[in-house]
Amino acid sequence: MANRQLIAGVDSSTQSVKVVIRDANTGELLREGRAPHPDGTQIDPALWKTALDNAMHQAGGIADVSAISIAAQQHGMVALDLNGQVIRPAILWNDTRSAQAALDLNREEGGNSEIARKVGSLLVASFTATKLRWMADNEPENAANTAAIALPHDWLSWQLQGGKDLNTLFTDRSDASGTGYFDPTTSHYREDIVRLALRHDSEITLPRIIPPNEFGGTSISGIPISAGLGDNAGAALGVQAQQGDVVISLGTSGTAFAVSDTATHDPSGAVAGFADGTGRFLPLVCTLNAARILDAATGILGVSHNDVGQLAMTSKPGANGLTLLPYFEGERTPNRPNAKGVFAGMNTKNSNQADIARAMIEGMLCGLTDAVDALIALGVRVNRILIIGGAAKNPAIPVIASALIGREVIVPPTGEYVANGAAKQAAWALLGDLPSWDLGEVSHFESTPTPEVMDRYRILRDNTADWDY
Repeated sequence: MANRQLIAGVDSSTQSVKVVIRDANTGELLREGRAPHPDGTQIDPALWKTALDNAMHQAGGIADVSAISIAAQQHGMVALDLNGQVIRPAILWNDTRSAQAALDLNREEGGNSEIARKVGSLLVASFTATKLRWMADNEPENAANTAAIALPHDWLSWQLQGGKDLNTLFTDRSDASGTGYFDPTTSHYREDIVRLALRHDSEITLPRIIPPNEFGGTSISGIPISAGLGDNAGAALGVQAQQGDVVISLGTSGTAFAVSDTATHDPSGAVAGFADGTGRFLPLVCTLNAARILDAATGILGVSHNDVGQLAMTSKPGANGLTLLPYFEGERTPNRPNAKGVFAGMNTKNSNQADIARAMIEGMLCGLTDAVDALIALGVRVNRILIIGGAAKNPAIPVIASALIGREVIVPPTGEYVANGAAKQAAWALLGDLPSWDLGEVSHFESTPTPEVMDRYRILRDNTADWDY
């Protein structure tokens, strides 16, 4: 088609970067590419750009696209000096070193209710503001040299522009809402919190907030760059989530988020009051341990991911009394940054592959069932529950999820929904209207509820709350 307009969508996640090239009008996937990111909880941002370049090359390049948008992992702190140079490796969302800094900032801002009122969320170690305070306390010279702060997607969009002028940094409200120094209800930064976190009053450049249907700049080669998004907002846009939809995303972390017309302010810290990629809100619960639990299961059992699911389906609900608290990497919700995983109820009867597989999947999904319940407790309306992410294709996941949540769950076709959401945003800015693309055939799962499994999980969760790991 001679007049076909192409757009590029990027998902720069914790583990890798994905690029999709789609038709702006129909959403047809034309090309795609991928490149890995190194492991760890801090990274030289230059490695993100190298990976992005490699993924774009694998996707056939972007010389023929009319617009591009970048979505990326939230919260990561990229500190820049006056010359735009990265001061230290970026500290990522899954780095828990700033747990004490989070407690300190919450207290200094007037307590849990007050900070939740100001920024929509209680601060935990994941949030960018807490990483700034950690840097101020542990690397004061770096904090003093910080002239600008970017998030991963902001920094990559800036690199596409050439990465020279700090004033050309831009972002969107969805990603900004995860910093801990942005109020999603007013769509303005709380610069007082930035100054408090960094312990100095020097002027700090923060990325401009760009509306979701506008361009923030152009690449060196002249390609318009739209606002971009945080990864969960990208996924919501990619899966075309509507008011009343709760999306459970199973990536490195697990998230449960809902599209809402109203903001939330949860002083308990369970629900983060984020913004979405359309001008609405995205109340969200995040757990640190999702697909990594399945990775651990493959190592423990010596089988493939698909086999873990098949084994789990041969076990009974509740895994014959075996329960897993899946805090392998600490936990964000509940806020236990120093926690470890716990197997409970193990005996000679359930010390077998099937029950261990079932317990590991149930443990991972019990935390996300708690997440759905936390959204409901805040008054979030739930009409449908969708499950996305690489782990969603595991045969046991939707069946067990439906049993634990006690509702039907819907699984869209496997896809790069964060990258697709970014692509859709680029098409929105290009065409002037938000397109609706055909997702393909979805699958529905409804299982007999198993509240007894959740009861046993919650007993283990609560009884270990004061453990000194």
